Amino acid sequence: MAANFYESAKALSEYLLFHYGPPVSRELDFPVRCVTETVDPARLPRDARALDLGCAVGRSAFELARRCREVVAIDNSAAFIAAAKKIRDRGSLKFSYAVEGDITKTAVARAPRGLKRDRVQFAVGDAMKLPAELGVFDVVLMANLIDRLPDPRRCLQQLPRLVAPSGQLIIASPYTWLEAYTPRRHWLGGRGGVRTFDALRQILAPHFKFVRRLDVPFVIREHARKYQLGISEATLWTRKNSR
Repeated sequence: MAANFYESAKALSEYLLFHYGPPVSRELDFPVRCVTETVDPARLPRDARALDLGCAVGRSAFELARRCREVVAIDNSAAFIAAAKKIRDRGSLKFSYAVEGDITKTAVARAPRGLKRDRVQFAVGDAMKLPAELGVFDVVLMANLIDRLPDPRRCLQQLPRLVAPSGQLIIASPYTWLEAYTPRRHWLGGRGGVRTFDALRQILAPHFKFVRRLDVPFVIREHARKYQLGISEATLWTRKNSR
């Protein structure tokens, strides 16, 4: 069985920079923008609960904690969740990142100021098999997740029981369908002339109302002279009142 990239030291380093390092520009501060440009705080109840599904190392979860009383953040990578817990509990985490070859530098991932970090619960979990006891949420965020799941439809089919009536659902993805992560038969789009947004709309339509969509660019740094540029399409949905 191939090693899981998201459990590697390389992935952890890249994602700590992605979430907590200085962005290439403020416009590319992806984990924060996935919250600030999508969640409508005026529509949240006072004791709002949020679910960050595929939370990686936690920056979006902390941003959700500015708006919600409780945030449950789940990722399938034990390495990512362990790092996120350290940042929550200690306020910071020192790590190394690549410069060139085996030359590295040291950086510190710091929790954002001005929030109650204990509002966030981090846990390792499978986005396709979420326990019923999670309850319901006023916000569910899925950022850069669906095209890394073996069967994204199974994940999406759980959403009606997870999102509260009138709750907000945000799905962001660059729609990079690869057989290394998702068998081709399970791709939501990118085959047979079907675009992913159209498939999402068909799957979600019985329970969710489409609100709007926007592009959210992101950059993942591999080393000093190599960066991955992506553009996620963030789609915003609200849960219909009938359950």
